[in-house]
Amino acid sequence: MRRLAVLPIVIAALALAAAAPPAQATFKVPFKFESGGKKFPAGDYVVTKTGEGQITVQQVSLGKETVLPFSQELTPAEPPGAEPRLVFDEVGTFEPSYTEYFTVYVLAEVWLSGKDGYLIHTTKGAHKNQVVKGEARKK
Repeated sequence: MRRLAVLPIVIAALALAAAAPPAQATFKVPFKFESGGKKFPAGDYVVTKTGEGQITVQQVSLGKETVLPFSQELTPAEPPGAEPRLVFDEVGTFEPSYTEYFTVYVLAEVWLSGKDGYLIHTTKGAHKNQVVKGEARKK
């Protein structure tokens, strides 16, 4: 009897979760960056969690979408940050000429809200973090 009483609550919760729009945010990235082996120009982007283990990065000016995998969901710090943000690892490299030093920005984390965080890349060597704040977006 108890199970029958809980069943409608479980069904309602699942229906609500299925109807919820995906987490989404807009960002103005002031520098070119790399992620998932792809290069992206500076510009405006819409980032959306589109599936299990993936996010989609859409370049607003071209409408071009790129799907990027993430390796894990991140637990927010206490208290969680309210605004969406992209965290880039700023690394230096001498490639391709080995005579000039270049700064490369690699997308490391995506936070679409205070609770939705995704790890895209881990840089093991020396690096600095660069944060780009965004705005939550209703779909």
